[in-house]
Amino acid sequence: MADFLVIVESPAKAKTIERYLGKKYKVTASLGHLRDLPRSQMGVDTENNYEPKYITIRGKGPILQEIKKDAKKAKKVYLAADPDREGEAIAWHLAHQLGVDTESECRVVFNEITKDAIKESFKNPRPIDMDLVDSQQARRILDRLVGYNISPILWKKVKKGLSAGRVQSVALRLIIDRENEINAFEPEEYWSITSTFKKGKNEFEAVFYGDAKKKVKLSNKKQVDEILDSLEGDSFEIAEVVKRERKRTPALPFTTSSLQQEAARKLNFRARKTMMIAQQLYEGITIGKEGDVGLITYMRTDSTRVADSAKEEAKSFIETTYGKEFLATTQKATKAKAQTQDAHEAVRPTSVMRPPAAMKPYLSRDQLRLYKLIWERFVASQMAPAVLDTVRADLLNGDVRFRATGSQVKFEGFMKVYVEGKDDKTEEKDGILPPLEKGEHVKYEKVDPKQHFTQPPPRYTEARLVRTLEELGIGRPSTFAPTLDTIQKRGYVTLDAKRFIPTELGGIVHQAVNEYFPDIIDVEFTAQMEKELDEVEEGKKKWIKVIDNFYKDFEKHVEHADAEMEKIEIKDEPAGEDCEKCGEPMVYKLGRYGKFMACSGFPDCRNTKAIMKPIGVTCPKCKEGQVVERKSKTRRTFFGCDQYPECDYVSWDKPIARPCPKCDNTLVEKKSKKGVRIQCTECEYKEDVQ
Repeated sequence: MADFLVIVESPAKAKTIERYLGKKYKVTASLGHLRDLPRSQMGVDTENNYEPKYITIRGKGPILQEIKKDAKKAKKVYLAADPDREGEAIAWHLAHQLGVDTESECRVVFNEITKDAIKESFKNPRPIDMDLVDSQQARRILDRLVGYNISPILWKKVKKGLSAGRVQSVALRLIIDRENEINAFEPEEYWSITSTFKKGKNEFEAVFYGDAKKKVKLSNKKQVDEILDSLEGDSFEIAEVVKRERKRTPALPFTTSSLQQEAARKLNFRARKTMMIAQQLYEGITIGKEGDVGLITYMRTDSTRVADSAKEEAKSFIETTYGKEFLATTQKATKAKAQTQDAHEAVRPTSVMRPPAAMKPYLSRDQLRLYKLIWERFVASQMAPAVLDTVRADLLNGDVRFRATGSQVKFEGFMKVYVEGKDDKTEEKDGILPPLEKGEHVKYEKVDPKQHFTQPPPRYTEARLVRTLEELGIGRPSTFAPTLDTIQKRGYVTLDAKRFIPTELGGIVHQAVNEYFPDIIDVEFTAQMEKELDEVEEGKKKWIKVIDNFYKDFEKHVEHADAEMEKIEIKDEPAGEDCEKCGEPMVYKLGRYGKFMACSGFPDCRNTKAIMKPIGVTCPKCKEGQVVERKSKTRRTFFGCDQYPECDYVSWDKPIARPCPKCDNTLVEKKSKKGVRIQCTECEYKEDVQ
């Protein structure tokens, strides 16, 4: 019988840790929380210092009984839940249920699941940190007070199944505000002039910059024509050549937020998927003879701090693999944000000596892709800056100035391993200019004036929304993924081309919350609330006082909304066709996943069908039906024949109306990170979309 019982959260983690601790230890899993507030009621006594009413979570009773049996037989119980607020709360709940003294040295925490880290943590157990517990309780109770007070009002006044929350309401507001900006946006015309110049056998491009003294913005074709008419022949003098050496520093190791953003940009992972796979890599993967090994450090963190031992290991690896010149001579200085919790390290590999190529046989495709991203980001962060030679040349013809720029990588540095992605394809373009000397003349080959229009601000992608929430101080690393999930599950937003679009239902809910609970969607108020909850964690404030200060005003808003909010009737729109089952008119209804068509004869007739959007292409399979755009159950867009089920044609790629010029088969639009390409479904024909 084992002398010591260790309780962790997941079976995978338990399996890995038990191997490191030996036969005297039994490691078991609680499978997350065992106690929580009840779902069927508020569960918070607002008249008695917001006392929470905790109950055993439904279905967790047998697990708790098994743990209690093991605890009675053990000499000592160690509580080893995750090293964060939530983990501390799980440990505290377990201590209460097992009769473990919370002030005894019962709590062990580790940032990575490696043999050394586990053994070291058991040498230094500590009491349960009640500031961390109180912070978690405060967040849980605050979210319950907001959700269980506003949601019933929305059910009564708008529609059943709706909800509002502290962080989700702000996220929805950001998406709606951005949509309003887009709708109100008025494009402005502007022009550019690009010229192709030739020196010897080399061609290079330069763009119109201004006159001899200042930069000039081109607003219309008249200005462009005046500039082109003013050119004195095709010869330009090189008026100035500026050469500089520029250093580019590597990105810092990942935090939870930056990991979610980069995985979205480079791997096309949703935030939830990123966290799920990161959890697997953290808890342990079976690596050949090594057995179960945690491959990355704890993935919920907003710190970029790295342990000295990890830096030294990376230094040794970089010097051996790439050479001494690739080592960073100084570390990039970082100033921690006010809300940064520095309890954990950054997200990094537990050992750089496990490169992705060596891990390939043991990982699934997605595990390998995420591990590679984390490994490369960390290794690059410990490498020397890249060095680029940049050249800027100004070319004059009379009073007209064109400017050419170019850059060339002189020393790869960290870029040999990894370069951070950017939103909206804003990656830098490197180009090399031929040798240019001040005073010499070059001739232009062609001039290309182009009309442009300013673009509205882009809709939020998951990566952009996560970054914005983080910058505003709204929510914390562990809340971003579930928040984005919730606003989609409630039908408040949809994803189109990976960008959030608010639904009609989302607009209705936002308007109601905005009118009656303005503080809940106020960015500054929510950020300040987040700051106060962090101060509870730091022991600077008492959680009951923080909740009380919020709830006194909030309670008045709830009473006012309940009494004054008018019932909002979401009317069904006629769909313009009759039900094929009973002949009654079909209507558009608003559901959890957006609009759908349903029979107006409900409940006598329950016929429903998805809204199909024709794309103007004849079905390539049956040649009779029309291809329509549809949504899968996971809300992913696909294309199919409107004669289904008679014709079963489906495609993830959008067919286009013209046939392949080479073999006469179907052409489709293929989307990738590089953009859209048209290609044939049968032969190798491809063409880029301009």
